[in-house]
Amino acid sequence: MAIDDLLDEHEQSEKVRTWLQENALGLIGGVVLGLALIAGWQWWQQQQQGARIHAGEVYQATVDAIQAGKLKPAQSRLSTLDRGAYAALAAMGLAKAQLAAGKRDDAIATLQSNPAADPALGAIQARRLARLLVDAGKADQALKMLPANSTDAAILQVRGDAHYALGQRDKAGEAYAQALANLKADAPERRLVELKLSEVGGTPPKPKAKS
Repeated sequence: MAIDDLLDEHEQSEKVRTWLQENALGLIGGVVLGLALIAGWQWWQQQQQGARIHAGEVYQATVDAIQAGKLKPAQSRLSTLDRGAYAALAAMGLAKAQLAAGKRDDAIATLQSNPAADPALGAIQARRLARLLVDAGKADQALKMLPANSTDAAILQVRGDAHYALGQRDKAGEAYAQALANLKADAPERRLVELKLSEVGGTPPKPKAKS
């Protein structure tokens, strides 16, 4: 190897050594920060997994209490659940049991205190709560909480029931007609909605002839 080459290598190694000395703290800090981020992420994942397991256990305990008819203990367990799918499902189950036990006001309070964050569960919960409110003579509240511009036949039927309870027969008829328009010809609930539409002076549409 030529002398010039050796000198070039020595010079390069010196430059590298000098650069490392000047940037050692930065390199070490970057490595430490990277390790800390990895450790933090792993800790967060473990915490999330632990929270999900705990929520599942509380949900199951709530369901068990509901099935055993222990509604107060079920309500206490439900109150410890964070807002989410578990809480929404448990709330609907508890409200159903409370209604069966003749405690309609308790069922209303349960659903109002545990709103579902998930849109799909929220629509089901809103429909059930609206029905209870109409039954409790609070049809105006029911209308305010029902999703606007919904094409869901069940929600439209509840909207019609609320308008009917308020003496708004024309609006009730519109809601029932829209519900029928969104129901299949062989839907089990179709006949009931047709009867409701007739009750408010509307004319149910004739079923389309099969081709």
